[in-house]
Amino acid sequence: METDAYHDMSAVEAVHWWFVGRRRVLAAVLARLGLPPDAAILELGSGTGGNFALLRRFGRVTAVEMNATARALAATRGGEVTQYAGMLPDDLRLGDQRFDVVGLFDVLEHVSDDAGTLKRVRALLKPGGVALITVPAYRALFGPHDVFLHHQRRYEAAELRAKLTQAGLRVERLSFINAALLPVAWVLRGLDKALGRKQAIGVGLPSPLVNALLGWVFGAEAALVPYVSLPFGLSLLAVVRAQD
Repeated sequence: METDAYHDMSAVEAVHWWFVGRRRVLAAVLARLGLPPDAAILELGSGTGGNFALLRRFGRVTAVEMNATARALAATRGGEVTQYAGMLPDDLRLGDQRFDVVGLFDVLEHVSDDAGTLKRVRALLKPGGVALITVPAYRALFGPHDVFLHHQRRYEAAELRAKLTQAGLRVERLSFINAALLPVAWVLRGLDKALGRKQAIGVGLPSPLVNALLGWVFGAEAALVPYVSLPFGLSLLAVVRAQD
């Protein structure tokens, strides 16, 4: 991503419906994990720190981010978070540290070696530790929006489950999320392709009313996802632990 893109992300991720809704879902899932007090939490690919406040509610946060601009913006958010420069899967500079929680929130699709990254996640978990991973769903939806965001792929549920298992991770929950907005996304992505658009329809911050409504719709899934796996959605969320 270009430097300006990180500044744009930092400016909108506190209020944009997609970030707001995803944080609500992640918070609900984290609250159900029975984490130890003052859990050791690692966020890989932490960007400009939009998840730091959420994660600090559950423990001590360490973050790895490759981009210096993103790390500098994250440092302005306040709170005690230990940041490292690093790149997945191998250049993380964490030494022998292990964690109760490892999070990759829409990061895996950016990494060329996703299989190696998942193996690295397993190695970073303490005994009994848990990883939370979100990725964009459905290969058929890949289009200008993904190119704009520098995605290398989208995932089918069976494909993601297989890669998690092959990395030595036991899948406790694999659910789609952002389900209600999937039909809208299919239509918009179809228009992008039909019109040959290089800039995806719907990119950017919508009007305050629409933004609030979309955030409420996505965030409402926080009442469901910790308990049931949704059968479809724009993204996938996996809760995994190291296999015994």
